[in-house]
Amino acid sequence: MAAECASHDVTRMAQLLRVSTSGYYKHRDRLAAPEPTPAAQRRRDLEVKILTHHKASKGTYGSPRITADLHDAGERVSRNTVAAIMAELGIEGISPRTFTTTTIVDPAASFPPDLVGRRFDQGRIDVVWSSDITYLSCGEGDMYLCAIRDEHSRRALGWAVDDHMRAELVTTAVDRAVFTRGGHAAGVILQSDRGTQYTSHDMAAACSRHGLRRSMGATGICWDNAGAESLWSTFKHEYYYRHTFATKMELIAAVDNWMRFYNHQRRHSSIGMRSPITYERTLNVTLEAS
Repeated sequence: MAAECASHDVTRMAQLLRVSTSGYYKHRDRLAAPEPTPAAQRRRDLEVKILTHHKASKGTYGSPRITADLHDAGERVSRNTVAAIMAELGIEGISPRTFTTTTIVDPAASFPPDLVGRRFDQGRIDVVWSSDITYLSCGEGDMYLCAIRDEHSRRALGWAVDDHMRAELVTTAVDRAVFTRGGHAAGVILQSDRGTQYTSHDMAAACSRHGLRRSMGATGICWDNAGAESLWSTFKHEYYYRHTFATKMELIAAVDNWMRFYNHQRRHSSIGMRSPITYERTLNVTLEAS
């Protein structure tokens, strides 16, 4: 058609060839357009990869973690470039926000001393664990989640979800955390708030059985248990607030799935943009090589 357009009507030729006139002009313009520059091609390639990693994180990753993903894939790109492209694409990560506490203090209870003094990461795994309870809900009613986290590797070691906040919720999470560590927890500091579950006789007995050293901050001071608060902030703003759950079993399964993602895949800035499991494996390799 391009060769004959000087002597024949384009509309008539399109009718005879059973193609659209607009399609012809679009095709002609594509052929006439200059080849994109290497810089433009590179930019488009980065856009596709950034969108892919952002989608894989369920829309939670910002430029630091996406940059780490790209570096692991062999890309040489700066965080500022990734941030600029994300801004142009209109995508962003999720920033943690504050939330309410579920702590109920027994005024008659005795409290262990604060052995941590807000020094949660003391340079090695299994030195300080943190624990807390947070409120959840589903279509069948209120639910509660308790978790135990290693404050050096950021790994969630054990957790429990149930429709009550009795001490059993906490002791179940503790037992699971100790199981994760192969039964070796003697001497580990377990930091918590002063909630009744943590000051209960059952909790004291569980810690004594496993050799855990109980530690508690001041009442109502969230900074004294910042590790556990950080876990809830990540879980709730990156996942929980963005979904609804019809049943208790659906919620429990969702928590289990997210905790596995958190441990095995989610990048943590405090441990070099690695997942907790990956980080702990590097520690083991270092110890074996030394």
